[in-house]
Amino acid sequence: MIAVLHSHMKAPTPDVSGVEFATSADGLPVARIDDLVLAMVTSPSGFAFLASAVFVRRPLADLTRADFIGHDGRVADEAEFRARVAETAAHKRDLAKLNRVQTRMSASTPWGGSQMAVIYAEGVVAHSTAGHGGFHLSSDRNARVHLLLRKETPWYEEDCEWAIVAISFPELFTGYERSLAERTVRNTWPDAWEVIQGCVLAEGESWAKDRRAFDKRHAADFVVTSAIFSNQHAGMTEVVAVVGGDRRSGDERRFLVPSDEYAGRGRFGFVIDPSRHVEYHGPSSFIGWRSRGSGL
Repeated sequence: MIAVLHSHMKAPTPDVSGVEFATSADGLPVARIDDLVLAMVTSPSGFAFLASAVFVRRPLADLTRADFIGHDGRVADEAEFRARVAETAAHKRDLAKLNRVQTRMSASTPWGGSQMAVIYAEGVVAHSTAGHGGFHLSSDRNARVHLLLRKETPWYEEDCEWAIVAISFPELFTGYERSLAERTVRNTWPDAWEVIQGCVLAEGESWAKDRRAFDKRHAADFVVTSAIFSNQHAGMTEVVAVVGGDRRSGDERRFLVPSDEYAGRGRFGFVIDPSRHVEYHGPSSFIGWRSRGSGL
């Protein structure tokens, strides 16, 4: 069960029924949902994140930072904290309506022997092992998975492939899980998603599709693969870049980039602009490069 949700979705009028909000003894925004207590904690470096505790029975106003453990993702402000709390409450309400059964069963999975199983419905079972886990579908259930996403084996691992099961049998999952599954499929299998939904994903709607576009656009450019603050040039970052970001090309080159500029790099990497970033041949801050005879 997902205890605390990680989402950037913000409902305009979140349903907070069954939620108790308060301020802790040391000034933290806190909330209680049944046996789960959440807090918005501000780190020493200034960013806020969600922390949680379970089975804490004391009044919310008596709690302190020491009562909370874990780090369940950043939140921008108290409004987002309240939205996350509301989303978690909705997820727990949806879970209560489902008939999932947790049990133990003897089963061999691709990830080892099953240690715990959750029966979502007949033919849909999630297995946990010592190291990993995932879903097993009966042959009848697997036949109902869309051909573009269906696997030849009936096993769907828990990192990404679980989302295939969720969008194939949405009635067995909560609203939050369905939303997360749709996002996972868009990000991981965008071509299949476009065919199934009869739409074209725009830029920003699929990580995998955006990655392909980035790689195609910069196939002939030098893309940074390693970076380190320069010990020789204050305010600069020494980078190693290869054509297309492909380390197998063997053509590694060093450049100096202003650290402030490098800090603003995109999610797929930093592209060298030869008109502004001059190739660097001086002393290196990379230990590995020192032994190559560069900058000795």
